[in-house]
Amino acid sequence: MSARAAAGTLRLLRPFGPLRQRWRARVARWVLQRQGTDELPVRLERRRLYILPTRGGVAFGALVFVMLLAGLNYTNSLALFLTFLLAAFALVAMQQCHRNLLHVRVISLHAPPVFAQRPATLVVTLGNDAELARLGLEAAVEDSPLARADLAPGGRAQLEVALAPQARGIRELSRVRIATAQPFGLFRAWTWVHAPVTLVVYPAPLGSLPMPTQDAHRPGARAHEGAGEDEWLGLRAFRDGDSPRQVDWKAYAREAPLLVKEYQASGTDLRLFDFAQVPLAQTEARLAQLSRWIVDAHARGERYGLAVGPERMAPDSGPEHRHRCLALLARHGLDARRASP
Repeated sequence: MSARAAAGTLRLLRPFGPLRQRWRARVARWVLQRQGTDELPVRLERRRLYILPTRGGVAFGALVFVMLLAGLNYTNSLALFLTFLLAAFALVAMQQCHRNLLHVRVISLHAPPVFAQRPATLVVTLGNDAELARLGLEAAVEDSPLARADLAPGGRAQLEVALAPQARGIRELSRVRIATAQPFGLFRAWTWVHAPVTLVVYPAPLGSLPMPTQDAHRPGARAHEGAGEDEWLGLRAFRDGDSPRQVDWKAYAREAPLLVKEYQASGTDLRLFDFAQVPLAQTEARLAQLSRWIVDAHARGERYGLAVGPERMAPDSGPEHRHRCLALLARHGLDARRASP
């Protein structure tokens, strides 16, 4: 097909795009009304499974129909026998495809936070309580690429659904499709799981401004000033060069691995990252710079706080504090945007 003919075909199909979207939205509302929302874990029962022929299945059915017409026209018993044998094979394939998805358990849905303009992932955990293997299970979100996995008898599997890069903010994944076309690929059985998942998209960590050093009340103040003791961080595996005085000998005496105690000096600077004090004009640039500072401060093990408008995060450290601060940046301005007409 020439480029001009292909362009003409696209122009003819273009008006059907909105019609298709409206049809899919109407079907999605009907499915949600019929099934309702789900509370995980959920077991896929018979009433919520749908099945239709694939393109290969439609071609196979057309071939069987042509063979039936030819056998009847020429009264050929061998052709009719082969036709009915293939039809019986298709019926068995349909039943096996339906059973391959029946009673599969959807254990959890989780979308780890991600930075803006980077690929995201939805992790779908499936379980199989039956004594037969489930082959070729698929998971997808709307038009995302399919993630495939096999389930061993009595086993579990995680399917990682790749999502397109997103802009900063909070995205709600309202439903996930679980499907299979095994065995033989003649039919596809599927269902929708309506368990909303929240995907937090942090601002991309960009910017080159120097990191400020200040306390919430006095610039340059020190954390736990005058305490005279270091802060306990935790235990880590022993490495060559570590001092024997830092080894946790009590844990080693209890047959634990050789671990080393880690401390952080109590005189480290407290940092307060204030949205209003970032010397940049655009809001997104400010958020990106704050994200950069938070990532760097977390990597150094420093204590830091965050101020965005009336919202404050007290100085702290650790992965949970990092997530709370970045999530606050991700949500900034979204409520006002939704409230505006």
